Amino acid sequence: MSVPVTGGTAPAPVAILLVEDDDVIRRSVTLALERYGYRVTSASDGLTGLELFRKGDHDLLLLDMMLPALDGIGLCRRIRETSTDPILMMSARGDALDVVAGLEAGADDYVIKPVDTAVLVARIRSLLRRVTFTPTAPNLPPDPGGGGAARPEDSGRPGHGTPLVFGDLTIDTAGLEVFLAGERVALAPTELRLLLEFAASPGVVLDRHTLLRNVWDYGWDGDSRVVDLCVQRLRRKIGSERIQTVRGFGYKLRR
Repeated sequence: MSVPVTGGTAPAPVAILLVEDDDVIRRSVTLALERYGYRVTSASDGLTGLELFRKGDHDLLLLDMMLPALDGIGLCRRIRETSTDPILMMSARGDALDVVAGLEAGADDYVIKPVDTAVLVARIRSLLRRVTFTPTAPNLPPDPGGGGAARPEDSGRPGHGTPLVFGDLTIDTAGLEVFLAGERVALAPTELRLLLEFAASPGVVLDRHTLLRNVWDYGWDGDSRVVDLCVQRLRRKIGSERIQTVRGFGYKLRR
């Protein structure tokens, strides 16, 4: 991740890895993002993209779905083996199967080609906010049974060091780390923000539109499939029984 430069100078530009096989689209997207101040490294196929990812330090990955040598789905899966960097997929068709496959592979979000620059930059900014946000700990009563979360006043700094504990699941709100039975769980930024959203209101049903607004920074026109697929990925990592589906309404975190 790029970090601000000390001494009063401007922060280092956000580094984006763009993997797109269409020369015209790759160049136009690169120029558009550079006009917004992003630093873009690009590749025209999946294998080259994977090599650049392994060699470089990128803040966000922008991957086309259809790529030669290694397609976007395969590339996304390979990246997710070692990284939780934000991934934004680009799909030419917007086909439901493509979208679902990309999200299941570990992508955080997607855009449909031809890409509107304003929409693309908005999605990129949204993803980057998920990496740099500061969570606020919920104001919860103590659970005499050992579950639930500790009260923020116990630490004196709500959201800055108060661990949220739900059985064998612990969320470190200061270090932004999650532990299951003492073992660290690697979560992508969107998965972590989704978990923190649930943890702020355990036992409360959150509908998809609320989650889109609070986690994805979407209005009411967001695609609820991103919520469902991210919940599925989160369940695989922290336990399928942890997040309960309330049919017709949404999801809730079990206390």
